[in-house]
Amino acid sequence: MAVDTSNFKNGLKLEMDGEPFVMTYFQHVKPGKGGAFVRTKMKNLRTGRMLDKTFRSGEKVQEADVEDRKMQYLYQDGDSLVFMDNESFEQMSIPIEQVGDAVKFLKENAEVGVVLYKGAPINIDLPQFVIAEITQTDPGLKGDTASGATKPATLETGAVVQVPLFIKEGESVRVDTRTGQYVERVNA
Repeated sequence: MAVDTSNFKNGLKLEMDGEPFVMTYFQHVKPGKGGAFVRTKMKNLRTGRMLDKTFRSGEKVQEADVEDRKMQYLYQDGDSLVFMDNESFEQMSIPIEQVGDAVKFLKENAEVGVVLYKGAPINIDLPQFVIAEITQTDPGLKGDTASGATKPATLETGAVVQVPLFIKEGESVRVDTRTGQYVERVNA
């Protein structure tokens, strides 16, 4: 289905040159001279690369055949991650390199959004926050209470995040998956 520039919005999924994109920014511009246009920023759903593109006002663009489906992460099988559809129980594999840095926050049995393009999985959408246990970190030194001081900690998923000095091994923390930053300690 074709979409007119007047219907552009953040999150709109478009297809250009055979690739799926999601719109992250748009601005309608009406200069004093010449025709109006729309300035956009789009993210390639396959590669994650950003693209700046300008469209003439009224131009039509093809909407992408993209579907978001809730799935459960099961396990890693060699160079692939295996997910199960929560409704049909169908299993799908996605190559690890296609998922990128999101693999650092995947826990077995976690529910994630899988992005399908023309029926084939191309990427995953993690929840904004994950709760994970600290498996390794150095102990904080008594009296070492400098304001805002942090230390590296390894999560059960393998990701390394900076946490405050008072966090100990075995504790659970909430981490922002978009930035990879510690948010708070969680009592499990």
